[in-house]
Amino acid sequence: MDTLENIKKQIADNDILLYMKGSPNAPQCGFSMRASQAIMACGQRFAYVDILANPDIRAELPKYANWPTFPQLWIKQELIGGCDIIMEMYENGELKTLIEEAAKGAEEGAGDAQ
Repeated sequence: MDTLENIKKQIADNDILLYMKGSPNAPQCGFSMRASQAIMACGQRFAYVDILANPDIRAELPKYANWPTFPQLWIKQELIGGCDIIMEMYENGELKTLIEEAAKGAEEGAGDAQ
């Protein structure tokens, strides 16, 4: 599978996905730390990809997403944005609502895959 196919599959397979530097428990930059903490505070499980451990994804995702920086939050196959957008949405309550709706849909759809 080439890198672009892998990215598309990750986005399709995970309703809440954060591309970040490091992991939520060990972020490797301040932006990734703030973004992952805001998402964790919403109380739902989410997937992440450490772009430092995946240089091919780090190189290709900005072109695919038309978004040059990391972290990148994807919900239901839609790019939400980076750290500033995530923090703004967290502070005004939009992020929690969006993440809860995505998680609810994932639970309802569980087991439907063929």
